Amino acid sequence: MNNKESGFTRRAFILGALFSFLIAVGVPYGEGYLKGSYMALDFSTGAAIFLFFILVFGINTILKAVNKNYGLNSQELLTVYIMMIITCTIPTMGLTFYWLPLMPAAFYYATPENRWQEVILPHIRPWLTPKDPLVLKYFYEGAPRGTGVPWNAWIGPLFAWSIFLLALYFVMICMMSILRKQWVEKERLTFPLAQLPVEMAKEGSNSIIPSLFKNKLMWIGFIITFIIGTFNGLHHYFHFFPRINTQTFIPIFRQTIKLDFRLSFPMIGFTYLVPTCVSFSMWFFALFYIIERGIFNITGFGINEITDIYTQSCGDATIGHQGVGAIFVLVIMGLWIGRKHLKDVFLKAIGRGKNIDDSEEMLSYSVAFWGMITGLIIMGIWLWLSGISLIAVVIFLFALFAFFLGVTRIIAEGGTPLARAPSIASFFVISGFGTSILGPVGLTSMAFSWIYASDTRIFVMGSAANGLKIAEGRKRLRPLFWAMMLAVIIGVAGSAWITLKLAYQYGGINLNSWFFQGAPNYTFKFTANKILNPTGPHPGGWAFTILGGAVMWSLIFLYHRFHWWPLHPLGFPAATIEFIQLTWISIFVAWLIKTIVLRYGGPKLYKDLKPLFFGLIIGQFTVSGVWLIIDWIVGGQGNMLFWI
Repeated sequence: MNNKESGFTRRAFILGALFSFLIAVGVPYGEGYLKGSYMALDFSTGAAIFLFFILVFGINTILKAVNKNYGLNSQELLTVYIMMIITCTIPTMGLTFYWLPLMPAAFYYATPENRWQEVILPHIRPWLTPKDPLVLKYFYEGAPRGTGVPWNAWIGPLFAWSIFLLALYFVMICMMSILRKQWVEKERLTFPLAQLPVEMAKEGSNSIIPSLFKNKLMWIGFIITFIIGTFNGLHHYFHFFPRINTQTFIPIFRQTIKLDFRLSFPMIGFTYLVPTCVSFSMWFFALFYIIERGIFNITGFGINEITDIYTQSCGDATIGHQGVGAIFVLVIMGLWIGRKHLKDVFLKAIGRGKNIDDSEEMLSYSVAFWGMITGLIIMGIWLWLSGISLIAVVIFLFALFAFFLGVTRIIAEGGTPLARAPSIASFFVISGFGTSILGPVGLTSMAFSWIYASDTRIFVMGSAANGLKIAEGRKRLRPLFWAMMLAVIIGVAGSAWITLKLAYQYGGINLNSWFFQGAPNYTFKFTANKILNPTGPHPGGWAFTILGGAVMWSLIFLYHRFHWWPLHPLGFPAATIEFIQLTWISIFVAWLIKTIVLRYGGPKLYKDLKPLFFGLIIGQFTVSGVWLIIDWIVGGQGNMLFWI
């Protein structure tokens, strides 16, 4: 197989690098300065879909019209897309907008009232962040004209952090290379998020236009969301245009909580591709958790624990702990099911599996296994040097990668772009083992883990899993590793550069308020509280964690033991997070449509209607991208067409 057939050509890498750079600098500008629609908020990776639409339907079609040999083939196009979805995991939500604003936040936001000067600042390792007061002041408030970014103050901390981050992302990619065969070939997970780009890139027979874009149903779905977005964009500038509202709610349980009715077109589109047993389970458990919260509210039941904001966003600390237990069991059972494959990987890695073929993997099993071990050791040493005890490092890394693997499994099998862990690894350490395992220095250092391990709505491992599915069928996957790592490096370097430029030009406090003010303040407020008010292991938290694990194990047993059992176990951990509870009606609508279609039209009608749902997704992110460009040209801000 030559490079062109495998998709790993020089031009594919160059285009992938170019589009990755556009995402790395464009997304922070759009979400930070313009404050427009989010394009890299979650695994829907809107920026990648928007740019892929331009590339496939626009640029590549024109190239083929000039000379058919000029155009990229479908595999080359998909290589570009894989690089883009990897980069999408970094610029804002996935890393940089938590990374750079949080690094110096404790110094800038310290006041006599919050006491950070005495309880936090003395424990911060000097290599973790710049500390020059003027450097910090200009970062948050803007530098005088002509001053620019003080790179000398930033280069040391950025380099120190880059060691850890590259190790983290390398480990994630190694893990997905190890699990690819088990998930893609043996368990044959559906990977709904990977289906859209594959369909977009399919070449039309005897036509320069891809087959999807010749389908009328695709354009109907596209027009629906494009029109809604256009009206909302026009309303921002001209209020006589009506804004089309796609959400409402009703208060329930004595008005202690609300039942949301929020239409999310990407959720509808992707959920249509999900097996009905999975989508049914997701909306069922979303309602289950809403009812559970309501009952706890009106009865006053609770475990009286001060949790982090991300665990609390499940609606209640008890639900967060249930989700932790469920996701641990999901990961452990998944590894148990794949134990034969994992044994083969290990034997090959230690040189005892000569008959085990790994020639079609992205990394050889030896490189993937020992690379994973090396990366984990580097991460462990880095965390220890930052002030975390070795035992806490081990517990933290276990929880961290359990959450990453669990969420990746949820998006691979459940197809929801709105996946997130029900808690965060640092809080698992604090709640499960008490603050004494960390001490003030460890607690302070653990606060910096919120940069990459708190709002885990998008991260490299999930996109790497989808990328490996997209590349399924290629006989040569080795170059894909370099494509992914190149995308990571471009994402980290490009987004760090533009974020610092924006901060020193406009002032960080004038950019996205959550990332530059809310999240950093909350992180160190929580940390200071734990330092000033030490706690031991929380028995209530452990009780609900064990309960969640037991329920999850029971659901797995029932699902595999009885063919009539209707609830897929994946819905139990997936629905703990607020975003599934917010969009349950969208999941329900897609499930209902697919159920009716399969019952009365069969698989053929289901397949024929797919383009309609693809169009809903493409239309939303295309109109969002178009309006971001318009906002950039006219200087408009705050024009958010869609949230999720």
